[in-house]
Amino acid sequence: MNFQRRSIILLATVGYVGKIPFAPGTFGSIPGLFIWVFLAKIDPLLSLFLILFLVLSSIPIAGQAEIMLNKKDPSEIVIDEMAGIVVALFGLPLNVFSATAGFFIFRVLDIFKPFPIRFIERKLPGGVGIVMDDVVAGIYCNLLLRTIYRLTG
Repeated sequence: MNFQRRSIILLATVGYVGKIPFAPGTFGSIPGLFIWVFLAKIDPLLSLFLILFLVLSSIPIAGQAEIMLNKKDPSEIVIDEMAGIVVALFGLPLNVFSATAGFFIFRVLDIFKPFPIRFIERKLPGGVGIVMDDVVAGIYCNLLLRTIYRLTG
């Protein structure tokens, strides 16, 4: 395996977290929580820019990994879950409730894929489909959490 292939697989599996034999998407979301902690402590505009960079760079990485693994949206690719959870928590208070509720809501949305998430996953090709369904799940989660904060705050 050459360096470029190893590097893409390393990134797509988020340091081989995606190789965990059970619930790789769940485990792949956890590193995103650590990224969120960092992003929540910096300027929101810079945070938004870094999230956009993460999402946009995840697309070609996921697409290349899909080709290398020779499977449609393989479960080992978890860079999309990492990006999705960061989107899910963007701009929310840095606290245990946001982290816990965001993690579970995001995972439920990612697993059950309400409209249009499943449609996006099926219709968009390669890395775009792999990543964007998780980004939309993250947007749904973020909006739901914001609504919860509004109703309880």
